[in-house]
Amino acid sequence: MEENQVHQDLASIRNLMERSSKFISLSGLSGILAGVYALAGSGIAYDMLNSEAASLTTENSFQVIFKLAVIAVLVLLAAVITGLLLSGRKAKRRGQQIWGPTSRALLFQMIVPLLTGGLLIALFLSRGNVDMIAAVCLIFYGLALISASSFTFTDIKYLGLCDVALGLIAAVYPGYSLLLWAAGFGVLHIVYGSIMYLKYDR
Repeated sequence: MEENQVHQDLASIRNLMERSSKFISLSGLSGILAGVYALAGSGIAYDMLNSEAASLTTENSFQVIFKLAVIAVLVLLAAVITGLLLSGRKAKRRGQQIWGPTSRALLFQMIVPLLTGGLLIALFLSRGNVDMIAAVCLIFYGLALISASSFTFTDIKYLGLCDVALGLIAAVYPGYSLLLWAAGFGVLHIVYGSIMYLKYDR
């Protein structure tokens, strides 16, 4: 009886320490939906590129790039808003603050690689080099997840490693960039989100 009580006390202490040092309210469902948004955006981009391929010239290539950027930004906004809403609801249900020292540390760990990647993409765009954009997106997003994994579920580290690997492949084979982007931000997010939902959300 006493041994059972000791195990319960240790589990309570471990849970308390985890709650104070890690942000454990990330929503698996938001990961699934982010993947769905990314696949939808990839499908729209694919259709747009196919329809405009025959008439693509140097003059209108900027318009195509701008449209692709708008699609990417809309996908990002939809994913971020969904993630905030669902993670906020989960945090409230678990009695954890959505905005506290742990979530601020998590955000900082992610923002540095993401801003660096964003600046590099802007530099490539300014020079008319679009071949590496998908690779840079995947690599720096993956690095952001790996960096942030110390402050939340360690599962996201493996998602980050997979995204980095896909980004490196996209750098070697830029002709498959859209497909690899869809795999990294779409398929992997759905798989990751499903695993997270089954392990932590139910």
